[in-house]
Amino acid sequence: MADDIQARTKQGSGGASAEAEDYLEKRALRRGSAGWLLLTGLGVAYVVSGDFSGWNFGLAEAGFGGLAIAAALMGLMYTCMVFSLAELSSILPAAGGGYGFARRALGTWGGFLTGTAILIEYVLAPAAIVIFIGDYVESLNLFGLTSSWPVYLACFVVFIGIHLWGVGEALRFSFVVTGIAVAALLIFAIGAFTEFDGGGLNDIPVDHDALGANSWLPFGLLGIWSAFPFGMWFFLGVEGVPLAAEETRDPARTLPKAMGLSIGVLLLLAVLTFLAATGAHGSNAVQDAGNPLVTALQGDGDPTPLSRFVNYAGLAGLVASFFSLIYAGSRQLFALSRAGYLPRFLSLTSRRKAPYLGLLVPGALGFALAAWSGDGARMLNIAVFGATISYALMSLSHIVLRRREPDLPRPYRTPGGIATSSVAFVLACSALAATFLVDKRAAFIALGVYAVALAYFALYSRHHLVANAPEEEFAALAAAEAELARD
Repeated sequence: MADDIQARTKQGSGGASAEAEDYLEKRALRRGSAGWLLLTGLGVAYVVSGDFSGWNFGLAEAGFGGLAIAAALMGLMYTCMVFSLAELSSILPAAGGGYGFARRALGTWGGFLTGTAILIEYVLAPAAIVIFIGDYVESLNLFGLTSSWPVYLACFVVFIGIHLWGVGEALRFSFVVTGIAVAALLIFAIGAFTEFDGGGLNDIPVDHDALGANSWLPFGLLGIWSAFPFGMWFFLGVEGVPLAAEETRDPARTLPKAMGLSIGVLLLLAVLTFLAATGAHGSNAVQDAGNPLVTALQGDGDPTPLSRFVNYAGLAGLVASFFSLIYAGSRQLFALSRAGYLPRFLSLTSRRKAPYLGLLVPGALGFALAAWSGDGARMLNIAVFGATISYALMSLSHIVLRRREPDLPRPYRTPGGIATSSVAFVLACSALAATFLVDKRAAFIALGVYAVALAYFALYSRHHLVANAPEEEFAALAAAEAELARD
């Protein structure tokens, strides 16, 4: 029976011809470059910039109590989703990550819908973060530079260059910078808690016309929902760890471990940062601050040694997330291209096994968007829109595979099973709807990009998929097994 399955799979994929082997050889990544520690660092690196800024704007939408509830619900969503993705990554350890999971569970359309949503997130987020890096450089008066296109260009050139050098070197660099940022967050929390005043948590004026408004929910119950996208900033990006599957040692065991540790670290940092920043000088002081941790430490006073340190460390946090998101975007583009969902030349790799066009093309696009718009907040809102679509589809993929293929070998099983992924699915759909409450224009821009991508897939690329790409091989094997089961 195994031989029959293999024969049918090869027939569906065009056979293991020399041409097919040559195609994949030109699109091979460096195997075994990362262990659980580097991958844990990668998971934290994706997210850590969100602790330094961005989340605090949710206070202007919901107040302390509303943002606390929103962040707790989003933390629950990410925790449930991470455990679901840990199971899926142990089953399908390929560079496609979420797209590969959805391809197996939901077919080619589901795979493309998921992969495109992830790609929107990972192209737009670095473009937004590089603007924030420019703002930090200007505020710190580093070398007299201003937040402008030369700074953005330098960031893309330098950090894409490190990625082109090799994945092992890139992940080690990311791990070091992330370690600096995490240490700074812990030092910040210690310093801020020495000035903690619980009375300042709910000092935002109450909108008495809002339903259910009080001092803890100054903008009422609807404010909680509006704060969902900002609660996500404490965790946005951690789902990208499975994209390193083909460059990982023993991915079926390493990926679940790294993902679990990553979300644990991020939950701890979220609680410490949120409480320390709002308690030091009050929620009202930091709700509109571009640099909330520095504002929390010094208020309206002069800079202190600690606030200066945190200011520089904030730059390290932004660099860590910018650098790691470039990695994630390149691997998602690589996987979609290798399977034929996007133009195939984008998945070619260099002699050092780096997807050079997968790095250069999104980098050029991100730089152009940053230089043209200068609106980092809007680009992040577009990224959040893409992220929430992918979260819903990836959670749905876990549910479908559990129901349709219950006997599929699972080296790691999600605690709670379908109940866990169902919670993630419901919360992801709620977060998607919330993006229209925060920034309708950003949501409709993302929808427009999505529509163009889907038209390309419908009219062209779905007719030119590469059958022997890993994600397609997984799907062909599943189809062959289902056919034999029916026989």
